[in-house]
Amino acid sequence: MNKDLLKLYPHDLWENFANLCDCPHPSKHEDAAIKWMKQWAKDHKVKVEQDKTGNLLFTVPATKGMEKCTPVILQGHTDMVPQADDPKFDFLKNPIEPIIDKGWVRANRTTLGADNGVGVCAALACVTTPGVKHGPLEILVTVDEETGMTGAFGLKKGFVKGKILINLDSETEGEMYVGCAGGMDANFERKYTTMPTPADMKGFQLTVTGLHGGHSGMDINLGRANANKIAVRFLTKAVKEYGACVASVCGGSLRNAIPREAMSVLAVPAKKATAFKTFTKKFETMVKAEFSATEENMSVTVKSVDTPKKVIRTKAQNQFLNMIFAIPNGVLRMSDSMENLVETSNNVAAIKAENGVMSAICLLRSSVDSAKDALGDRMTAIAELAECGIELTGAYPGWKPNMESPILKTCQKVYKKKFNQEPKIMAIHAGLECGLFGSCYPDWDMVSFGPTIEHPHSPVERVNIDSVGKFFDFLVEVLANVPKK
Repeated sequence: MNKDLLKLYPHDLWENFANLCDCPHPSKHEDAAIKWMKQWAKDHKVKVEQDKTGNLLFTVPATKGMEKCTPVILQGHTDMVPQADDPKFDFLKNPIEPIIDKGWVRANRTTLGADNGVGVCAALACVTTPGVKHGPLEILVTVDEETGMTGAFGLKKGFVKGKILINLDSETEGEMYVGCAGGMDANFERKYTTMPTPADMKGFQLTVTGLHGGHSGMDINLGRANANKIAVRFLTKAVKEYGACVASVCGGSLRNAIPREAMSVLAVPAKKATAFKTFTKKFETMVKAEFSATEENMSVTVKSVDTPKKVIRTKAQNQFLNMIFAIPNGVLRMSDSMENLVETSNNVAAIKAENGVMSAICLLRSSVDSAKDALGDRMTAIAELAECGIELTGAYPGWKPNMESPILKTCQKVYKKKFNQEPKIMAIHAGLECGLFGSCYPDWDMVSFGPTIEHPHSPVERVNIDSVGKFFDFLVEVLANVPKK
């Protein structure tokens, strides 16, 4: 545990977060974190139960005098996105190392897990921090939000009794979120065969590195480069102009993270090797100029390696490269109804061609369900042209804003009174679990807010310390002002 965190305000929140960082909890591997939270419940004599999906529900009686308030659910998710600059870092075994750095908390070369660890730890801190007043309270902690919203999909009617849900998974203090994008995965896959590498070829390894990456919803509008798209753009040119043959491709790993790195092994005719190396340098200069404002550390390099014995057969190779090249990436449309909100986007999250199988994973997002469906149809058309199989899976609905929400009005009133300024009312181009909750519990009144977190889903993720204190104070004040039943 980093004991320096215990000196920060609010104490109980940061103590919880320090303990959580000691528990490995990447998506689908949250057992250590769940064990810690169950022990926390035992230590503080809080009732906790777990559903079949793995979600935890803590039930806390109202504080004295608050018994007639409308029951509230505080909600966050257990899992974190595992991204590291150190390829040897093992998220299944190693604790996260939080570091206090000039008013922020970040991790040592990995994602921090402030998304959504700070929200979960704030909810627990509401139970133990002296002086916090609240009505009947439930804390719902879902599992596997980041890789498929498994916990939200698995939530059953009747498990939760509250009527107001406060989601603590937003990432800019002072903003209240009342809507979010829906999403869907596009999973491409086809088999391929190889052929012996033609004679008199030299082997090379392409690497695209140094990109910022980031959250494929929150950061998709920042103009950052996608390592997979850069790599395939390079390979397409190398095949057409230098007779390159591709042996393997691998880039990206997580569906909701903009890919930061990609790699390919290829073979180039020996007589064109010198020209190919020159092309590589020109290509790097070109794309670095294109992304000079967003990717100052981009690197596109090739190095000589042993010539691969086999390469992908030409037709399959070209179909795969053309398919990835053609798939749209980034912002596809901005919202007409809310300024500066992305409506529809796509993230070419992961690509791979090795061991006889080619694949790609994309995460489609849109706040308009018909636009999301149309983008899925577009992906299907591209796949069919490339003679590639495709499955559209994991679709989840967006969360339609309700500007007349009673809890929203309470939040606005409390924020204005406490901080003497109006909060911003927003929708988010990311998949908050509220959309799924609304389909299971349609009568819930919902709002989402949180502290300021920058660069989630990347190794430079960080959370602003002052904003955490402000966020917690606001949450406490909202709980004290929840309307009566």
